[in-house]
Amino acid sequence: MATYYQLDFEKPLAEIEKSIEAIENELKATPLRGDDPSGDPIFAELSAKLEDLRAKRRTELETIYGRLSPWDTVRVARHPGRPQTRDYINLMCRDFTELHGDRRYGDDPAIVTGFARIGKLKVMIVGHQKGKETSEKIACHFGCAHPEGYRKALAKMQLAAKYQTPIVTLVDTPGAYPGLGAEQRGQAEAIAVNMLEMSRMPTPIVSIVIGEGGSGGALGIAVADRVAMLSHSWYSVISPEGCAAILWKEANEQTNAAAAKSLRLTARDNLELGIVDDVIQEPLGGAHRDPSGTAAALQLWIETRLTELRQEPIDSLLRKRYERFRKLGVYLEQQPSEAAGSAPGA
Repeated sequence: MATYYQLDFEKPLAEIEKSIEAIENELKATPLRGDDPSGDPIFAELSAKLEDLRAKRRTELETIYGRLSPWDTVRVARHPGRPQTRDYINLMCRDFTELHGDRRYGDDPAIVTGFARIGKLKVMIVGHQKGKETSEKIACHFGCAHPEGYRKALAKMQLAAKYQTPIVTLVDTPGAYPGLGAEQRGQAEAIAVNMLEMSRMPTPIVSIVIGEGGSGGALGIAVADRVAMLSHSWYSVISPEGCAAILWKEANEQTNAAAAKSLRLTARDNLELGIVDDVIQEPLGGAHRDPSGTAAALQLWIETRLTELRQEPIDSLLRKRYERFRKLGVYLEQQPSEAAGSAPGA
């Protein structure tokens, strides 16, 4: 298991993983004596060492990932090996047919749309794509969609609603593209229209934050009946760097960490605040260590939630969806009673 990118808080794992890789290679190269490998003393010794190292790695991962700070969580969500929308489509979907273009300007590769099957369900998939290789990242604007991306998403979701097909959206963006051309073509208006139309779209919608959930760029495809987050993803009104630049006029390691903590952007925070409905646990060490396991957990959640939602009458579904988003941020302010405010003995 070669490692080409490593988060600094994972450095204690480096030597362990090098040793595991070396023993695995040695086991492959070791000639066996007889048909039963377990009877070979050299093979048995190497296997025992390998099991010990794997147990040590597991313990280290449990320790590291059990104490992640909010800023560390952001960095895990940005790991270059983390699965993206196209990875999950390949891992959990069948018969995927991609649909392109917004019928007004062009096609935005930062948004992927298409019909697919997840288990027994026919769905419309809509998700952000950041890209893996440098050329793909540039073409996808690092996951920052243009107006045509959001208009493409809306057009395909309306097509799904026409055929009463449930919609699954996968959110993974630091935010909508902030360039001049995007603003000239109506970036804010495109996101606002998506939010309006999704709130009254007559078909079940589920949304999962699979990595980054930044600001309106995330909300443009995240108005849903059920919203979930992977356990090492983040969801917030602004990125930690953007927040740090506003509050402290400088984005560095210290201010980014302080901003991430203040924003309460982790999956646990969002669940406590009622912004998301569920947290989907990732395999130990994050989704980048086990994409297949993460996809299986994602598929189970999608199938379970959509099966529930499809039993709900559309009128009730739309009313609850509207109420769900209307109550976000609501709080009660209680005036102090006269008795509590009066002085003792008055």
